[in-house]
Amino acid sequence: MRASRLLSLQMLLETRGRMSATALADVLEVSVRTLYRDVDQLSAAGVPIYAERGRHGGFALLPGWKTTLTGLTPSEAQAVFLSGLPGPAQDLGLGDEVAGARLKLLTALPASWREDAQRVSARLHLDSVDWYRESDPTPHLPTVAAAVWNAHQITLCYESWADTVQRTVSPLGLVLKAGVWYLVALPATPATGKSGGERGPRTYRVSNILAAQALATPVRRPARFDLPGYWAESIQRFESGLYTGEAALLATPAGVKGLRALSSAVARAVVVAPASRRKDGRVVVTIPIESVEHACGQLMRLSPQVEVLRPAALRRALVLRVRATARLYGVATQ
Repeated sequence: MRASRLLSLQMLLETRGRMSATALADVLEVSVRTLYRDVDQLSAAGVPIYAERGRHGGFALLPGWKTTLTGLTPSEAQAVFLSGLPGPAQDLGLGDEVAGARLKLLTALPASWREDAQRVSARLHLDSVDWYRESDPTPHLPTVAAAVWNAHQITLCYESWADTVQRTVSPLGLVLKAGVWYLVALPATPATGKSGGERGPRTYRVSNILAAQALATPVRRPARFDLPGYWAESIQRFESGLYTGEAALLATPAGVKGLRALSSAVARAVVVAPASRRKDGRVVVTIPIESVEHACGQLMRLSPQVEVLRPAALRRALVLRVRATARLYGVATQ
């Protein structure tokens, strides 16, 4: 712990220049007395630190002196690939590693490049959570992530849409989509504990994990498994199974804009719709729907900019909902 702190102190002075004892102690989260002891330790080891007194004084390294790093730690090397994602890295328990890796990388850069490197984090920020929502609580994400990194099986208490179940799985990877973490894993065969590769990988929402315990059993990762490829295919399969029907609509320009915001599948359908317009400015659009009930709720929000032509069941559902709403507000309908 102290060795890591001494290295951080050394690199802080190299990247930031002269710093007061109080500022250094605050960054390193130690007392000023501990900081002075660390400075003495570095000086005794041959690091040329000198102190300047006065109002603008502090500690600094001898001009032109530069440390030679022995390399990143394994955890920091993993964190480098998440250095542009401080929020997700923190979720995974790699927040300190990201900070350490960035400091080491900044130190290794030529002085003329450091300003550009620091400008990136000052002017670019990635917020992975969608509008009007908060990140799901994921208290078991660090445990799951450790099992992924170390290729060990993990036992989960998982709350599915139908029931709460116990699962032993072989983790293959983690995916962050729109602020939600997902675990991709192979289910283990109960009798042998081996991965059930014949059933293929499955996807688990990490926020639905109620308990997680890493096991000593190693994971035999499929040789040709490709996490990005699996995820793209699983999204396509999900959308294909999700949309069970179609609806033909008449939409105004404002209605077309509203339809595009419903989902990516509906947006694609709008793009390929014929460009011809009726005399009243509306166009015919055919979109995929999940069910009559679900489509009724979605399209009510777009009325009167969107009119349903078919199926008849969807038209009836909308009419019934409009009449019920009118009665609720004391409006007479025919």
